[in-house]
Amino acid sequence: MEQRAMTEDRRQKTEVRSQKTEDSIGNSKLKTQNSKPLHQRLLPAVYCLVFIALCTPLFAPHAEAARIKELCNIDGVRANQLVGYGLIIGLNGTGDKSNTIFTTQTLANMLEKMGLKVDPLAIKVKNVAAVMVTADLPPFSKIGSKIDAIVSSIGDSNSLNGGVLIMTPLKGADGEVYAVAQGPLVVGGFSVTGAGATMQKNHTTVGRIPNGVTIEKGIGYEYVKAQSIMISLKVPDFTTAKRIEERINSIYGGISSAEDGGTINVQIPDNQKSNPVKFLSAIENIEVKPDMLAKIVVDEKTGTIVIGENVRISTVAISHGNISVMVKEDQQVSQPLPFAPIGAQTVVTPDTQIRVEEERGRFRVMQGDVTIKELVNVLNAVGVSTRDVIVILQTIKAAGALFAELEII
Repeated sequence: MEQRAMTEDRRQKTEVRSQKTEDSIGNSKLKTQNSKPLHQRLLPAVYCLVFIALCTPLFAPHAEAARIKELCNIDGVRANQLVGYGLIIGLNGTGDKSNTIFTTQTLANMLEKMGLKVDPLAIKVKNVAAVMVTADLPPFSKIGSKIDAIVSSIGDSNSLNGGVLIMTPLKGADGEVYAVAQGPLVVGGFSVTGAGATMQKNHTTVGRIPNGVTIEKGIGYEYVKAQSIMISLKVPDFTTAKRIEERINSIYGGISSAEDGGTINVQIPDNQKSNPVKFLSAIENIEVKPDMLAKIVVDEKTGTIVIGENVRISTVAISHGNISVMVKEDQQVSQPLPFAPIGAQTVVTPDTQIRVEEERGRFRVMQGDVTIKELVNVLNAVGVSTRDVIVILQTIKAAGALFAELEII
């Protein structure tokens, strides 16, 4: 027993010495690391920050840049409008009234084509409505493709909810039939009428037929086989057209030229003529920073104001004070006094009270070339409403200090 206790005591002492040795080694490593100069210890972090700073511009998108796809249209690539006249059937008593002659005449003509001859004047139905069907034929549409249709009532129908459009040919501007529409209508609302009240939600005389139009004739686009393409700016601008020309030429060489402020002619390179779709895809994804016109748009009906980035105002002092006028009308009754002469009558006399209040104006001076941010800060500091801002902008424009186009819609 004594020998076993001595052995256990030696083992514990050995473990303690081993732990002290490991602690001393760790302390020595820590001292070695701390003994390095500060700039050597921070060097890896500095390298990391420099690498991030250099790589960030490579992956960051161009500020305020837009793709040519959003700025321009390729000539010839557009939708074509289709229109047709048809009938909606299956309505729950909300169709056109009997005095809508063209509805009953159309119904009689349709029944006659099916072998039933009826007098249009004798037709008394409430579940049929005459409608106009419109659709947009997208570019590159193929025969058998499906698109949506918009159905609008042209009679005195109360609601198209629950109706079904029967087969309606849709024609283009050239009079040719390009599609056929048919199917149940989807109306985003309802209308309920009772003996003494009516309840309606949203618009019930216009609906949509999802995938209800079948294309029967496509339109070819020969421009794909041409030697060049024309790009048209959605908002014509000489500066933007010049930037698009320079951007394309910097990538593909001198293949583009700006014809005017709204058109750029692009020659298809010889090595891209075998695959023009790939070339057009690359062109429309090129990013260009458009030039913005200095413009302020004001909608007085809703009090909406949109101010462009390039709007500038010269040195001007602004003071704005509200004037409120209150007119109060009362009716006073004047009765005859006691022992008044015979014939005296009670009369009503008007009593008018007028009060005018004018707030004290506070001048705010905007000096130098004022930016849009400074303009907004000054208007907020004056504490004016949106309606007052419209008047202030018109006054600054009249003073000749607003260097922007002020458009009121």
